[in-house]
Amino acid sequence: MRTVLILSAFVVLVVAVNAEENWPQFRGPNGDGMSDAKGLPTEWSEKENVKWKTAIHGRAWSSPVVWGNQIWMGTATEDGTYMFGICVDKQSGKIIHDIKLFHNDEPRFCHSLNSYASPTPAIEEGRVYIHFGSYGTACLDTESGKTLWTRRDLPCNHYRGPGSSPVIVDGLLIVHYDGFDYQYIAALDKSNGKTVWKKDRDIDFQTDNGDMMKAYCTPILIEVDGKQQLISPAAKATIAYDPYTGDQLWKVRYPQHSATARPLFGHGLVFINTGFGKAELHAVRPTGKGDITDSHVEWIVKKGVPSMPSQLLIDELIYMIHDGVATCLEAKTGEQVWQKRVTGKYSASPIYADGKIYFFSREGVTTAIKPGKEFVELAVNKLDAGFMASPAVTGKSLILRTETHLYRIEE
Repeated sequence: MRTVLILSAFVVLVVAVNAEENWPQFRGPNGDGMSDAKGLPTEWSEKENVKWKTAIHGRAWSSPVVWGNQIWMGTATEDGTYMFGICVDKQSGKIIHDIKLFHNDEPRFCHSLNSYASPTPAIEEGRVYIHFGSYGTACLDTESGKTLWTRRDLPCNHYRGPGSSPVIVDGLLIVHYDGFDYQYIAALDKSNGKTVWKKDRDIDFQTDNGDMMKAYCTPILIEVDGKQQLISPAAKATIAYDPYTGDQLWKVRYPQHSATARPLFGHGLVFINTGFGKAELHAVRPTGKGDITDSHVEWIVKKGVPSMPSQLLIDELIYMIHDGVATCLEAKTGEQVWQKRVTGKYSASPIYADGKIYFFSREGVTTAIKPGKEFVELAVNKLDAGFMASPAVTGKSLILRTETHLYRIEE
């Protein structure tokens, strides 16, 4: 019995350590920007607490993902003609894989605030899934860098560049295609890339302008009453699907489009950022069926809601950053707790770890604050280039991707 208890404790310890070391998708292990890591740095600069700094070629806002000793990300040439998967050794910062994945003869237009390689990969033991929207998806063997399968036949004109990141749900890789011309969600067999299910968006866009139909969101998986729900934001509505069949469970409507933020779930509520066009934050009870817009929306906040960065939910409070203004809300009511001006403009999503919230600006400034009902600034740090990609956390390190370099920040 003693041996069994010791073995069980060891297994729990290994799982906990791995959870702190790996950052497997956009916004981390649970897709919410949260980490259990301890001992992270509060202050840094180009000369302080930089374990290594590695130049990354191309122009890309793909956030880094981490598994074991590998850090993966996508990148592309500025004009979108070539797309790559890059792997960096976590210990040394050396590039160990730089793989040309796709060539595009005639890339479509991409907005200056976006890039041709903005989606963040999804990674698991032995496999990484690098996604460039409709330009292509590739599954690679993480050790050899060998391409195991690709898909380039899923149509969508992203119009201003791709943005949605893939998510792994058991044996499926789920991807959004919310474009100017087509709007749908697809689940691929992650072992071979074949389509398992595909669902067109059941949304009345109330316009024939494709610019109002596009979105750039990444879904989250939640459990409600013992059943899994895939919460999938799009333009003009968010839809909950059965992740294994694609069956629609419920839908909530709103007037905005071009949503980018990843939803959050807590206190029995789904928190949905509705996107551009005067962004709103909606708190929705995910327990209904069909159109629940008029029956299950608990509260709506219209002031200080970001157009691009996702929110953080820490205990009873929601934190968000928009155009240099940080806001804290009561999660259960939406009531504002505080609002403070913070240096810079923001595209990257914030993270919470080791008792600190980090905001990463386009100017390369990181502001660290203490969570709570009073605004407490802990540090303001500056790197040479700005942040468009969201950070990763591994062990006692922050993995930061600026417009030009990848950094491992550690005391």
